[in-house]
Amino acid sequence: MRYTLLGNSGLRVSELCLGTITFGDERSFGTPAADARAQLDMFAEAGGNFVDTASNYAKGNSEKVLGEVLPADRDHWVIGTKYTVSARPGDPNAAGNHRKNLVRSLEASLRSLRTDYIDLLWVHAWDDLTPVEEVMRALDDQVRAGKVHYIGISDAPAWVGAYGQAVAQFRGYSPLVALEVPYSLAKRDIERELLPMARAMGLTVCAWEALGAGLLSGKYVSGAVPNGARRMGDQPAERVRLAEAVADVARQAGVSSAQVALSWLRSRGGVIPIVGARTPEQLADNLGCVDVALDEQALARLDEVSAIDLGFPRAFLDAITSLVHGAGVRERIDVPRLFRR
Repeated sequence: MRYTLLGNSGLRVSELCLGTITFGDERSFGTPAADARAQLDMFAEAGGNFVDTASNYAKGNSEKVLGEVLPADRDHWVIGTKYTVSARPGDPNAAGNHRKNLVRSLEASLRSLRTDYIDLLWVHAWDDLTPVEEVMRALDDQVRAGKVHYIGISDAPAWVGAYGQAVAQFRGYSPLVALEVPYSLAKRDIERELLPMARAMGLTVCAWEALGAGLLSGKYVSGAVPNGARRMGDQPAERVRLAEAVADVARQAGVSSAQVALSWLRSRGGVIPIVGARTPEQLADNLGCVDVALDEQALARLDEVSAIDLGFPRAFLDAITSLVHGAGVRERIDVPRLFRR
């Protein structure tokens, strides 16, 4: 596995991130502690060092499981966790983006993870109430206190990320380095505003639900779906076509559907797929995507079958390129990667 820099920072993270939302989940699709340890060992052996969790995953058990299995080599890992989600129903200040909840949640995460610091603290979801200035200052205070090294934002409007980055720049606060959002062949709507914002603001995109909630894993097409689970017959026609196209590309390439879907994400540039799995065997298959390089024909087919309407203003601006840049001019301009949408 190779490494990349996280946003405009010097932090080296693996090209895949291990998602731990199922760690410690007692339901049938959860990952018991023994399997969690096996997954971490497998991920580390493959070269992975970037792990994603949150204060509320598996009712807080995800952090606790990680706290049990990581201490022997804590400094090897880049651990990202999140704050925002309610910890006590009915308590208005036990949830949200504000400073009080940030400090409360962070201290709880440090105890659960059995560590003195968090490598990457994410704002888990935007609450539409707390001023951006308060959030950025509160996050910066934790960086200056040494309890957090880097900060990121998840599940928020594009304007929040852009405004937060501007506040950080002009007030000398710690900048955002990453954006965590759902992104896959089955869900490309971040390409309208969030992805261009992330690239312009220097944020790495960490993609959750990278396999489209299982749609792109190949299990629905193969029929290997547990009793009672959703089947392809339950899916809209366009999603069926997408799953079948991914499976067909996989057959031609001699790899799994999951590897094709993750390889497509990796081809987007500046995107780190978050790979989560219930079992070590599923994780092993997902990790194999780093050895898969889809050819231009396969990528074009996947782009076409998963294409979305970009809407206004993106679709409108694309349609009037010749007016904005001059006829035939835009195609002859080399654009630095930072500004590519």
